Amino acid sequence: MRDERSGGHERVNDLGESISDAVFRRLRHDIIMGILPPGSKIKLERARERYSIGISSLREILSRLSAENLVLAEGQRGFEVSPVSRQELTELADLRTVLECHAIGLSFAAGDLEWEGSIVAAHHRLAAVERRLLAGDITRTIDWVRCDWEFHRAIVAASNSMTLLQSLSSVFDRFLRYHMLAGSFRGKAVVDDHKLLFERALARDADGARQIITSHVQRGVDHILKEPKFLSGK
Repeated sequence: MRDERSGGHERVNDLGESISDAVFRRLRHDIIMGILPPGSKIKLERARERYSIGISSLREILSRLSAENLVLAEGQRGFEVSPVSRQELTELADLRTVLECHAIGLSFAAGDLEWEGSIVAAHHRLAAVERRLLAGDITRTIDWVRCDWEFHRAIVAASNSMTLLQSLSSVFDRFLRYHMLAGSFRGKAVVDDHKLLFERALARDADGARQIITSHVQRGVDHILKEPKFLSGK
């Protein structure tokens, strides 16, 4: 991707990623975390200044986000953050359950000692953050978002299917957006779910883990629907 503000050459930041990729990640994060609320217009000139990137690169980034259904392209009218609805919430919950349960079966069959170690480490980090949240430290919510995904990803990492993991990651984040809009962390119940899932993973109990994921996701939906004010009826 070319950046018209750098002589046609893509710049690279301190993390080794292109400026366009860094802006894509930041804009995507702002949508998922609700910083850019559902239905809000994305004014190109304002976004260009906010994210320090050229208009043509910004359009390409927004088109990439449109492919994930996080942004709507409105033709000549520009772009807006995708709205949220009960229907999409239900569809995302169903799709996440299908993808994660399938990945669990593959991962539990192929996982080795290194895989088990990564699960132990990921759960240790997640549990530490969750203890802080349960104690009332809401400043750790961002850490929890990251650690939550790292834990779930560690469990399915041995599935050896990059396509499956990429699809799950996208659906996971879109489902997470609903949690953030509803108030995010749902307390001890989610902590207990993670502990049970951790135990089932180390025991290679795929059926038990699938049952936990299914109820875990559904309870997440129930939690979100207690704060339905941000959802359309569709």
